[in-house]
Amino acid sequence: MRILVVLAMVLVAVSARSQPFKHIHPLSEKMIEYINFLNTTWKAGRNFDEGVSLKYIRGLLGVHKDNHKYRLPSIRHDVPKDLPNSFDARQQWGHCPTISEIRDQGSCGSCWAFGAAEAISDRHCIHSNGKVNVEISAEDLLSCCRSCGMGCNGGFPGSAWEYWVDKGLVTGGLYNSHAGCQPYTIASCEHHTKGKLPPCGDIVDTPQCVNMCEKGYNTSYRSDKHFGKKSYSVNQNEDQIKTELYRNGPVEAAFTVYSDFVTYKTGVYHHVTGEEMGGHAVRILGWGTENGTPYWLVANSWNPDWGDKGYFKIRRGSNECGIESSIVAGIPKD
Repeated sequence: MRILVVLAMVLVAVSARSQPFKHIHPLSEKMIEYINFLNTTWKAGRNFDEGVSLKYIRGLLGVHKDNHKYRLPSIRHDVPKDLPNSFDARQQWGHCPTISEIRDQGSCGSCWAFGAAEAISDRHCIHSNGKVNVEISAEDLLSCCRSCGMGCNGGFPGSAWEYWVDKGLVTGGLYNSHAGCQPYTIASCEHHTKGKLPPCGDIVDTPQCVNMCEKGYNTSYRSDKHFGKKSYSVNQNEDQIKTELYRNGPVEAAFTVYSDFVTYKTGVYHHVTGEEMGGHAVRILGWGTENGTPYWLVANSWNPDWGDKGYFKIRRGSNECGIESSIVAGIPKD
């Protein structure tokens, strides 16, 4: 009899680990406790306040649902034999400050524009050996690229990189920074727990496209444009992605967000529970291994209060949440 009781307890524990908590609110303490009970490769914690609506969080996930239908031509690398076991673009190109910058998309589904503008900024610095050290404007891309999608209501990362090649992008820093031609005009806000910033409201309308620089900037809009030479997809292959990062710098990636992701704090993320919420675009900076689990090092655009000071790690080599199947990048014009 005692053996049967023990066996029943084991079966309950196994069931609890294998069955997602579908009926627990994603932002609740119960969800955080459940994920941490699983003792997986990552830890959950409080990022978003329980009062934040799931509709708002879905609004931040601005990769269009049909993104998989839009793919740039693929590039294929000859993979070097000496790829390191770990790599961090922030260390490799320490003279490029944008690589270490965490931006804030505010109350707008502009992740597709941020991932592109951030990686393009990095690559202008990297490929010019630090001579072109600029913050490319997410504002210009978000508001003026008609072929990229629907602005704050979602877009296509590949189209963003094409636009950089075809039309060019001006410079522009964070909200209220007065840096560059067109700084971001959507206010930073506290997506998460109570902090220094005002709380975020509803997803805002897309800013109007304005072909001019802000007052006081001494370069014309046309003269401030920076262009790409080519844009492309990277094959869904771990070594191909590593080679692209190692040779050319950070890339933009799109992946499917599940509700457990919003509670990420530390460790190597992989989906363990919760429903699909939408597609999100981010910037991959490097790779490594933590406690035996291979990961990609990724920068988010939900300000430094989210996750691990704005960053997260995600399992590498298994196309976790589709992140290895939607990599886009490009090379700047000389």
